[in-house]
Amino acid sequence: MAGEEEYPENSPSESVLEEFKKTLAFPSPTGSFAVLAKDPSNLIDEQIVLHGYIGTRRDASKSLTFAELRDIHLKSTVQLVSTPTKGVDGSDEAHQLLRNIEDHTPVAVSGTVKARKAPKSATTGEQNHVLITGAEIKIEKITPLNAFPKDIIMTEETVFSPEQRHLQIRNDPSIRQALAFRSKAARLIRDELCTKHDFAEIETPLLFKSTPEGAREFLVPTRAAGQAYALPQSPQQYKQILMASGIPRYMQIAKCFRDEDLRADRQPEFTQIDLEMAFATGEDVMAVIEGVARRLWADLLGIQDLPEKFDRMTYEEAMSKYGSDKPDLRLGSEIMRIGHLLPQDLIMKIGPLNDPVVDCMKVPISENPQDTRKFVNAFMDSPEAQPFIQNPEGQPGIFIYDSRKPLQGLQPFGFEAAEQLEEVLELEDGDMVVIQARKDAPFSGGSTPMGNLRLALHKAAVKQGLLDAPTGFAFTWITDFPLFSPNVENEPGQGGSAGISSTHHPFTAPKTPEDVDLLLEDPLRVKADHYDLVVNGVELGGGSRRIHNAQMQEFIMREVLKMSDERMKDFAHLIEVLRAGCPPHAGIALGFDRLIAVMLGKDSVRDVIAFPKSGKGEDLLVKSPTKMTEAQLEMYHLRLRK
Repeated sequence: MAGEEEYPENSPSESVLEEFKKTLAFPSPTGSFAVLAKDPSNLIDEQIVLHGYIGTRRDASKSLTFAELRDIHLKSTVQLVSTPTKGVDGSDEAHQLLRNIEDHTPVAVSGTVKARKAPKSATTGEQNHVLITGAEIKIEKITPLNAFPKDIIMTEETVFSPEQRHLQIRNDPSIRQALAFRSKAARLIRDELCTKHDFAEIETPLLFKSTPEGAREFLVPTRAAGQAYALPQSPQQYKQILMASGIPRYMQIAKCFRDEDLRADRQPEFTQIDLEMAFATGEDVMAVIEGVARRLWADLLGIQDLPEKFDRMTYEEAMSKYGSDKPDLRLGSEIMRIGHLLPQDLIMKIGPLNDPVVDCMKVPISENPQDTRKFVNAFMDSPEAQPFIQNPEGQPGIFIYDSRKPLQGLQPFGFEAAEQLEEVLELEDGDMVVIQARKDAPFSGGSTPMGNLRLALHKAAVKQGLLDAPTGFAFTWITDFPLFSPNVENEPGQGGSAGISSTHHPFTAPKTPEDVDLLLEDPLRVKADHYDLVVNGVELGGGSRRIHNAQMQEFIMREVLKMSDERMKDFAHLIEVLRAGCPPHAGIALGFDRLIAVMLGKDSVRDVIAFPKSGKGEDLLVKSPTKMTEAQLEMYHLRLRK
């Protein structure tokens, strides 16, 4: 028709459409790689259709080509054999297609199963990859289902950037294995909780409201002027509402969001195993979680000897002996107080504090004092040592036990103290003795400088091959945390005016009647009925017995934390729910990403998440977050402040 553009025959657009049409209908698979790998004898000379990706190709001659076909899971490989096979039109299309097809192309292959003599060297270089050696496929037809571009170079050695996360996953079997492991773990957790313990899996809303629980939130603006949702830091309040709703046991593998500084074990969005139990105490929750852990470790790692009950340690003991509320018990090097042993002039030299606590630990670096001395010098010159050198409470004192030196290298301690240290620490040549001063005050926060130094020294010694990397799994519950902590600068807390914040969240109950009595007298001495599960120095999660009484919850918020009337309105819904005869209840949330990383021995949760955020909270593949447009700002009644 006049005025209409006419496309020439075989135009680029027409070619694209024709090529796509070829991929709309392709043969369904009639066999499996698993059967070929296990026992192909019954399939010899049978027709078969397989799906997968083309791997390495080798043209032996013009009339003979070999190629690998990898299954859709990229776990198994079978050999393809191609020779020219004249069709009715005299063509050998399948043979020519295979010779020209790019590696990594998705295909459907039709052919005949043939017996194959196992090659002398049958390895792909990949762990857990199955190379089928007893059979091969003589191809008769091959259907490319897409094209793999020549500009993408993908070999086993290729390292892709986070901007190409899809290629990272496809090319790195360890990522795919981690994601498959994660999927199996989720199924086992659901089975253990829902089938064995009768939990109900219930989804709670992701569009919540802003409430000052203790972490920064992500807000979601709406088209209603000035109105916004908040993404949940956790399902905490909803699951407590469920307890008041007659739901006895709730669980969820839940998405949570926190706008916080990122580290290797943190992401702005993360997944947690969330559960709550009505008519229950923390003891009931811990027993259930121990059963979940035993099931996971047994079924997924083959470790059958986890204890029936995990060790327990109070917060005070953990901070005192290991300088951390999530201690790695595999490292040894327990910390002890030795101020009473030291001469006063030495105490005055190790820091500016008056009458400090002096902590001490032994780190057995080497049997050779000279090697230990080289290690100490190298460590103290490294960037890792700067936080300890710049500690305002004083630098650490480091001494090397050497039997060839006066007082075995412990001269500054004096004869009596050196002799007692030698006996108490069971010192041997090459051992490193570290002392550190700190204020004589109750513990607060998650670690002490000495605890951080303990970890840094062990990590550096392992890196240099002086100590073996710790192995195995050491579980412990950390209990008796302080219910409240002094406010920390730049931390949101709960916004009260008392100068203190709930250590975990304001819904945690005091542990004992005596702790309830301390609420008005000395709230910083109140112990919480809170428990953290720690394994290998990683806090897998924490839980607590909740405040189930409306008047008590309001008392904590209004009288202890000194929340304003405006702040109290943020929790009015919860107070009203608790008022309706809510039963006693307790629960826990385990970090699912951390759990999988620990089980697989990964250093970062990013290694077990399909699409993790970067250290800046960005998804580099899809390029998020993005700047809001003027139209979006107008739609949501927002404006940017300079």
